[in-house]
Amino acid sequence: MKAAAALTAFLLAGAAQAAPVLHPLFSDHGVLQRDRPIRIWGKADPGERVSVTLGAGRAEAVTGADGVWRATLPAMAAGGPYRLEAVGGNGARVVAEDMLVGDVWLCSGQSNMELQLSRVLNNQSEIESANDPQLRILTVPRKTATAPAYGFGGPVGWSPVTPQSVPGFSAACYYLARQLRASQNVPVGAINATWGGTAIRSWLDVGAGRAVGGRDAELLDLYRRDPLAGNRAFGTLWQAWWESHAHQAPWRDASALAWKPMPKIAYWETWGDPAFASFDGIVWGRKVVRLTADEAARAETLSLGVVDEIDETIVNGVPVGNTFGWDVDRDYRLPKGLLHAGDNVILVALIDSWGYGGFQGPAAKLRLGLAGGGSVPLGEGWDYAVAPSGIGDPPRAPWDAAAGLSPIYSGMVAPLGAYGLRGVAWYQGETDAGSPAGYAAKLEAMMAGWRRQFEAPALPFLVVSLANFGNPASAPVESGWAQIREAQREAALHDGRAAVVVTLDIGDRFDIHPGQKLEVGRRLAQAARALAYGADVPPSGPEIVAARRTAAGILLSFRGVKGSLHAWSGAHPLGFELCAETQQSCRYADAVAEGATVRVADDGRPATRVRYAWADSPVVNLFDEAPLPAGPFEVPIGR
Repeated sequence: MKAAAALTAFLLAGAAQAAPVLHPLFSDHGVLQRDRPIRIWGKADPGERVSVTLGAGRAEAVTGADGVWRATLPAMAAGGPYRLEAVGGNGARVVAEDMLVGDVWLCSGQSNMELQLSRVLNNQSEIESANDPQLRILTVPRKTATAPAYGFGGPVGWSPVTPQSVPGFSAACYYLARQLRASQNVPVGAINATWGGTAIRSWLDVGAGRAVGGRDAELLDLYRRDPLAGNRAFGTLWQAWWESHAHQAPWRDASALAWKPMPKIAYWETWGDPAFASFDGIVWGRKVVRLTADEAARAETLSLGVVDEIDETIVNGVPVGNTFGWDVDRDYRLPKGLLHAGDNVILVALIDSWGYGGFQGPAAKLRLGLAGGGSVPLGEGWDYAVAPSGIGDPPRAPWDAAAGLSPIYSGMVAPLGAYGLRGVAWYQGETDAGSPAGYAAKLEAMMAGWRRQFEAPALPFLVVSLANFGNPASAPVESGWAQIREAQREAALHDGRAAVVVTLDIGDRFDIHPGQKLEVGRRLAQAARALAYGADVPPSGPEIVAARRTAAGILLSFRGVKGSLHAWSGAHPLGFELCAETQQSCRYADAVAEGATVRVADDGRPATRVRYAWADSPVVNLFDEAPLPAGPFEVPIGR
């Protein structure tokens, strides 16, 4: 049975099986991790004995009560191709052909890791030249789950790199893998598990999520048991937040807002109203629907179509649903007795942070579904009102795909099981820049949780520090982006098996998705060579070690410097600040590069710390001779 047949059998798991099934990760053209025991798993009838072979390696397993069998083959050196074969107790077998043994890298994070090769600089020539049968790629489908999943959200399969297979693959991941193919001369497999716009807590394993989640962890437990009760409990908290910040409750008093007829059920950018041509924010939608007693008794689902990008839906004052996603239909089950004969009020907070916003339409998608068949149309007669500005961002549900507790981990990382890896490349943080507090602890918890899953306590993590984006600063400012970069640096420093890859000089202040991913891949590969392969190279260029006060100024020492530090396009490095305790005390400071140190002029005013490149989009010019940029930092001044 080939990989396609194996996948079909997997999707039909639960029925009696004539042959064991390999997990979809073990498909034709796969890459298995060299030089360590190889874990293989799949499904079969409970109690069935399964024999597994790969080359000369042999192992046996007995299927558990959950229908899953797990086998461990002896470690193998790089090589192949091999045939992976699993044979059941009755002699039926499943086979994955053209398996290689080499190094496997998992690339994960949000949109800058997700950004496809077809969307980056020089993509045409890169795609046309992509032809390496020893380099294999696999993309994990987007999926969320409220508990760790066994399988993926859709078909998966390994593909050798060709001009046809790479255009939709992660550019940064592809360039990393290609560089390692060249430097290590072994087969390389690259797994792309990414989702744009997602917060780090969505990627935490369930244990870490529970540890940091607090009240949200309790809400998620309730939602798992009873989605209706979970939605109502979260919605009550959401309503309390709204009242405390907006000082109104439109679900109780509609007159609190200035209502106007909604021009049409479509993104508000298409309404033809200049005020909504590029509007990002919160708009309330309100529909009064008159029902008969029979309709009210039989109404069981509320369908709103797609909402971009978050909604909080309230019916007759009761919260019934909250969803994130610009491509997800909203279909909410309604509790019995909520609706009544006569007028019923549907209220939807439409929350948008970028791009199109509001109902996608068409109007026919908006309806009440009735038990026993039929529906009540809801596509006409809506009013809208713009919410007060400056109230901040409402809370996110713990089952929210982008910012919930562990939903993406459970749906996209958990199904990878204990697959053998050489390392992980992680590029994420833009979504957390609005609320950076605690990011370092979350990153450390995520790395620890993934290492437990992959049964690799020393698994290397390559953490891409956020690139520059946004307006340059003309005076010292507080910056969520800078705080995320500092949290990434602190987490990697504390971890000991992680490295930060600095990209502060290759971003685009006008584009949150800079196209220069070839250099990102090159820097990732250098960090991988240092961390995973023991090469005598610095993992990430010049790194701050310490700052101390001297008679001649404040001396900053760096490690990982190739040659000497230099200020490009000027006599002095830019972006250094001296600060006391408050943000208001920070001021720019003159500095001079001297070998592997930088001397910052002491202006005689109180200073307890030094910051460098502390802005969303700082202008930097301090490089070594590699050349690699010095990374951003904030450090205390010692003596």
